[in-house]
Amino acid sequence: MAMKGEYSGGTVASLKASLEATAVKPGLRALLGDPFALTPGFRGIKQPDGETPYFDETIDAWVAPFVMAPINTKNIHRTNYLLGHPYGSDFQYDEMLVMGSGDVGKKAAQRLGGGKAYELGSQAKPGEGPNLASRRGGFYDILFAGRTATGEVLRLVVTGDQDPGYGSTSKMLSQAALCLTEDDQSAGGIWTPAALMGDALVDRLQTNAGVNFALFT
Repeated sequence: MAMKGEYSGGTVASLKASLEATAVKPGLRALLGDPFALTPGFRGIKQPDGETPYFDETIDAWVAPFVMAPINTKNIHRTNYLLGHPYGSDFQYDEMLVMGSGDVGKKAAQRLGGGKAYELGSQAKPGEGPNLASRRGGFYDILFAGRTATGEVLRLVVTGDQDPGYGSTSKMLSQAALCLTEDDQSAGGIWTPAALMGDALVDRLQTNAGVNFALFT
């Protein structure tokens, strides 16, 4: 994974407020850490804890906790749940930062263990954030690697041409809105984008939002 982007003051304040709330409400911490919090009535198999650095043999590199993983992981499992578990009811998923191989990668990964991944260095205040040049100068390059029950390894690379949070996400939201209004997405309920819009949204993102999905071999 490689990316360039900045945090806004609102994001930093939200994260700090969440961490403070979990300190006084242990039940809330358990809920936030539950990958199946959005799959009512279903609990899959044990998932990676997402907080411990480890050597990932699938990509041959050390990986470390990723600050957005607790949010993203819940949405991935909800998508699988809403679609009737096409990934399998024994599906495991986590999101980690790729830190490299060897001792250098191991030390870099260990520096982000023990909750340090959530210690954002930004001093921005709510209402402050990256300027236009920073947003346009950002990018991300994300590798998704999966291993099937038969041992087959699948890899997909997703790239975006702007700041992940405040450039690319804005374009994704706009395309999702157009997809909802123009591509006959009539089902009601609380959906994830992938579960409701699927390939229609993927096509829009690749055509209009600077996002690319490509199989990697």
